[in-house]
Amino acid sequence: MTKEEKIRLDSLVKRGKYGCTSDFLRFKIFDESKRKMIVLDDKASNKLKGLDYELNKIGVNLNQLSKCMNSFAGYRISDSDRQLLKQAFEMMRNCLILLQKYLR
Repeated sequence: MTKEEKIRLDSLVKRGKYGCTSDFLRFKIFDESKRKMIVLDDKASNKLKGLDYELNKIGVNLNQLSKCMNSFAGYRISDSDRQLLKQAFEMMRNCLILLQKYLR
């Protein structure tokens, strides 16, 4: 923590009438009233489970590609590798679009 950050933290603790910095931090971390709760219907829940599955598949594919690339000093990216990366990017983009829809 920088000196300026420490001064700011001390100021927030004093203004908030907290007994100490620990009390202030505990309140900020555990204050449930300021947390946003997202409730999903069955359709949305199923879509998110599908996203989880798709993202896991992307991760496995990217790990396999990374292993190949790191295992061989002279490894060259093939057209199939490029295609895999494009597919992974497109799948991640679609996942992000769907997540943004539910988080707005």
